[in-house]
Amino acid sequence: MQILRSSGSNPLLGMAHIMRLAFAGNNLSEIASQLASRIKTNAFDSVAMMDLSIVLQLNANPHLAIELQSDALNQQQYFELKSNPKNPALKLLAIMGPGEVMANTPIDFLIENSDIALSFLYLGEGLPVPTEIPEHDVAFVAVCESDQNQNLLKHLSEVMQFWPKPFVNEPSLIAQLSRNRVSQRLASAAGVAVSDAVRVTSSQLRELGKPGDLLSFPFPVIARPLDSHAGHGLAKIDDCNQLERYLSKENSHEYFVAPFIDYRSKDGMYRKYRIAIMDGQPFAAHMAISRHWMVHYLNADMLNSETNRQTEAEFMRLFDQEFGLKHKKAFASIDQKIGLNYYSIDCAETQDGKLLVFELDSGAVVHSMDPIDLFPYKAPQMQRVFDAFRDMLMSKADLVSRRRVA
Repeated sequence: MQILRSSGSNPLLGMAHIMRLAFAGNNLSEIASQLASRIKTNAFDSVAMMDLSIVLQLNANPHLAIELQSDALNQQQYFELKSNPKNPALKLLAIMGPGEVMANTPIDFLIENSDIALSFLYLGEGLPVPTEIPEHDVAFVAVCESDQNQNLLKHLSEVMQFWPKPFVNEPSLIAQLSRNRVSQRLASAAGVAVSDAVRVTSSQLRELGKPGDLLSFPFPVIARPLDSHAGHGLAKIDDCNQLERYLSKENSHEYFVAPFIDYRSKDGMYRKYRIAIMDGQPFAAHMAISRHWMVHYLNADMLNSETNRQTEAEFMRLFDQEFGLKHKKAFASIDQKIGLNYYSIDCAETQDGKLLVFELDSGAVVHSMDPIDLFPYKAPQMQRVFDAFRDMLMSKADLVSRRRVA
């Protein structure tokens, strides 16, 4: 493969920039109007198309967003970020696949305001295979696990064997991160509890709890549509009647179903942790606290509860001495079985003290968007995470350099 030199053409705003605006309460109408105006003026402005595609997805217009993205990628497969430094310490190339924002690792959050220059190369079905690749020091396989991405990950696993530069995250290992495969791989991990997720059809799920049911899961169970994230379609089902009501609302052909594990703390609150793993080292990304079993940071009582924020601040400050140390063997066992350079774990603690793994993937948003006045402790902790990510990339580049010298 030949190296394609940077063209310096019109750069992307990118997902981190656009999502930060949305996170701050901007309705994105002004930026959408500006991008649409650019496309109207120049039908070949693929950069504006890609940025507008992100805006449309955040504004719940996914079909038009994917259409626009497809039109852009038919014109251009290589993009650079507008926020890239002029004299970067390292050039990072993210290898991406077409699809919604959750289809790829949101890597630009991890290098915000750093000395790393980030560019994107999109590969996938229907897109031509490039004869040249962009200039870079390290590549990052950003394509996440999903049914839609399985063929692309298989193809990338072959391609990366001949990649001329070091890269992060082996595609064949990413392909193993479906909920059912993760639960199977972690079933024997020391100090780890994982709910036995099973992939079923809607017909199989409908038979749960009835005579002849092949799953033999006792109620309550957790169900979610295949490839869903961020709690979309996720439900706790206590009996057959609730199951019927759930299936009458959902129209997925396949689901993941698993026994519900009650992970309430002694104070009756549910705590969910996001841990970023870099080269086997765990880092606290957030801790959400809620009275409801389905905990997500945005719906947990973090903005309105100073007590919860103080608890999260203490969790982050003492992570290495307390939570990280307590589950050191569990994290090491997980890392041995997963084998990726970078991934994240959404987890909790069981009532008997094990690390309860909900989800493990390479695509969770690890960010520093929370308002500083309410979360003054967040920025320093997240900078530790971003510094570790940078160190991992630098180590990758240096490793190959040393081998070449040798």
